[in-house]
Amino acid sequence: MPPRSPRATPPETYEEKLARLHELREAATHSAPEAEAKQRDRGKHTARERVEKLLDPGSFQELDTFVRHRTTDFEMQKNRPWGDAVVTGHGTIDGRRVCVFSQDFTVFGGSLGEVMAEKMCKVMDLAAKIGCPVIGINDSGGARIQEGVVSLGAYGNVFVRNVQCSGVVPQISLIMGPCAGGAVYSPAITDFIYMVKETSHMFITGPDVIKTVTGEEVGFEELGGAMSHNTKSGVAHFACDGEEECLQDARYLLSFLPSNNVETAPRVMPTDDPQRMDPELDSVVPDSPTKPYDMRDAVRHIVDDGEFYEVHEHHATNIICGFSRLDGYSVGIVGNQPASMAGVLDIDASAKAARFVRTCDAFNIPILTLCDVPGFLPGTTQEWGGIIRHGAKLLYAFTEATVPKITVITRKAYGGAYDVMSSKHLLADFNFAWPMSEVAVMGPEGAVNIIYRRDIANSPTPDERRAKLIDDYKAHFANPYSAAERGYIDDVIVPHETRPKVITALQTLLTKRVAGPKRKHGNIPL
Repeated sequence: MPPRSPRATPPETYEEKLARLHELREAATHSAPEAEAKQRDRGKHTARERVEKLLDPGSFQELDTFVRHRTTDFEMQKNRPWGDAVVTGHGTIDGRRVCVFSQDFTVFGGSLGEVMAEKMCKVMDLAAKIGCPVIGINDSGGARIQEGVVSLGAYGNVFVRNVQCSGVVPQISLIMGPCAGGAVYSPAITDFIYMVKETSHMFITGPDVIKTVTGEEVGFEELGGAMSHNTKSGVAHFACDGEEECLQDARYLLSFLPSNNVETAPRVMPTDDPQRMDPELDSVVPDSPTKPYDMRDAVRHIVDDGEFYEVHEHHATNIICGFSRLDGYSVGIVGNQPASMAGVLDIDASAKAARFVRTCDAFNIPILTLCDVPGFLPGTTQEWGGIIRHGAKLLYAFTEATVPKITVITRKAYGGAYDVMSSKHLLADFNFAWPMSEVAVMGPEGAVNIIYRRDIANSPTPDERRAKLIDDYKAHFANPYSAAERGYIDDVIVPHETRPKVITALQTLLTKRVAGPKRKHGNIPL
């Protein structure tokens, strides 16, 4: 008698397939409840929670939920969680489409392997294709050691996307945990970096390696914490007290940015009268030319509703950069800060402002420059540190920028620093000056000491002679009118007229077009 054939398994019903899908999706979204609990105990949200809090409610569309790694070394095939160690997809912020990836520290410590990188690259490619911002939430232990050099190649694939997206779509990095080794270079290429105090760290080599190689002893927070990178290195642009603040601030930043490089930032219907003249501007600059004041006060009296979102607030404080609005249009603000180091330009200030100017230019954001600069910071530290090269970065950035450029000289504009701060000579479109401003090669005292050195030395009363010559120099040169005579200043305006003047200038420049030279790219003095 022939053996019986095995009974055929009946096909799954539609209801059974739906149940399996639900089961798999549940496994993908809640794969490690104990690890998630530990994450929350550290004061950190899970990867999905971060995405949900970042995006508009209900807008997140997840991609590659059921992707799994393909590694078999070190018995990795026995642990293949759905989605691997990153959550990717797209959604909206204030109704505008964005792409996002959020590294999941509860899966393999958020370490990056081949499949995880494929997910990240896929969503970055999507962002470039459809022209929307990409936001990366970083919380990773670094390369996945079990995958060896494959994980290093995977990082390289991510870096390539960062470079290809640079200047095409806004890229924002939120550091919400460790970010070490090669992992730091992806955020470093992006346009803006947020860090969370106490819980986020960035470094190439950790404290243990540093101690072994150099003998230095340093803690995680001092080495690569939020405030270290916001104050000392300038790697990070923003420091937040917690994750909720970080996520909300990233949403706010996007309100000033366009979705891509061929669009303009969304205009907000203004509630502030564009013709408003603020009398308080007339007293912002002190009578004494050496007395400090806060340039942010001037900014707030000029822009819509006093709104100023400062970038790199804690780094190179002798210059301020940030976003505001004029008649509802997004603008980038660059201003010397007399309240810090008298507003001189040094290495850090030059690099900070140059980077910001190039970011604004890449994304069609007009630039308003407020100039009160006594010159470049002298000294061997600056010269040996390359102030010539770094100062040239700012010169290069302003000259290269083709967006509307408006400059207001509030007080001092001396020497080469006058040129560098978006002068008419660097192709600024409209240049205004307040009546108390001084446009000259150098300050009156220094100029008189050089020009009239012999005259003063031969005078029977050198101090009196010097004082008389300084007064004469101030009368003839320490004012905006010599520059205005030559057309370097388009108009000398009363301070309280500044807001309507710059808004009219901006409206005039909205149709500005500049045809650049044919070239692959320039060679900025990096």
